[in-house]
Amino acid sequence: MAAPHEYICEIFVTDSNSTVEQLIRKAAAQLELAQLCFGHGSDNAFDEAAELVFFAAKLKHEDAQSVYSQMLTLKQEAAALALVQRRIDERVPTAYLTQRMWFCGHEFYVDERVLVPRSPIAELIAAQFSPWIDAEQVKRVVDIGTGSGCIAIATAHAFPDATVDAADLSQDALDVAWINIGWHKLAKRVRAVQADVYSGLTRARYDIVVSNPPYVSTAEVAALPAEYSYEPSMGLLAGADGLSIVRRILAEAEAHLTPHGILVVEVGDTEEAVVRAYPKVPFTWLEFAHGGGGVFVLTAEQVTEHRDDF
Repeated sequence: MAAPHEYICEIFVTDSNSTVEQLIRKAAAQLELAQLCFGHGSDNAFDEAAELVFFAAKLKHEDAQSVYSQMLTLKQEAAALALVQRRIDERVPTAYLTQRMWFCGHEFYVDERVLVPRSPIAELIAAQFSPWIDAEQVKRVVDIGTGSGCIAIATAHAFPDATVDAADLSQDALDVAWINIGWHKLAKRVRAVQADVYSGLTRARYDIVVSNPPYVSTAEVAALPAEYSYEPSMGLLAGADGLSIVRRILAEAEAHLTPHGILVVEVGDTEEAVVRAYPKVPFTWLEFAHGGGGVFVLTAEQVTEHRDDF
């Protein structure tokens, strides 16, 4: 097989300018050929190619359909192709190349201090966590392991009357979260808090405790595609079985939930391990219209009822 730089040159060198759509399709073919991992907010080569071209050409996503036929300048093409080549040669996730990612319909700043936003919890946020809680009852929320702050900020947008704690042990992650809190002009309602799971939180009980914590086992991390090596290991690794953080979230949840509150946690592929570890606990495992899984919901009542099982 040709080296990445060789087949990029072969396909992309041309004497004429390309339209936006033409370049996206060429780039997508190249990304597909390189057998990359598409698991960081996109599941296909075309979407990643579009993001790289739109970013390099300084185009707005909301204008997508109207600009597909637009001719690109040689400078725009060169900038886009440079990003495509880095994506292939270095296996850098697209979001780190552009330093932006969309989550729940909102744009966020991201870099290698935080995981790339990609949780199916976005779909639950958009639905205001219905039917699991009455939206009018949501006044306080905590996002444990906030990273970029995407879940906390999207939740604040979904509940305009709520205050949200964006909690993380990593100061690097909190620095990124504060950037996004500022971007979204939510400093009056969202605060980034350094906390080790619940330790460090100072507010009263929460109506929603939501978390996309680390849940990758030490054995699994070695088998992850190269793209994941760019993400902070602190946001991925969770002990021998992937449950070290989830156990703490469950064990201490009762003391932090209001009587009508809910606990929402993403555990991804460790869903079966959770079920084995807590056979008596009636987790509700959610299904999502746009894909993804491994997210459970427990009510405060269920958490209290099964406190001895945690």
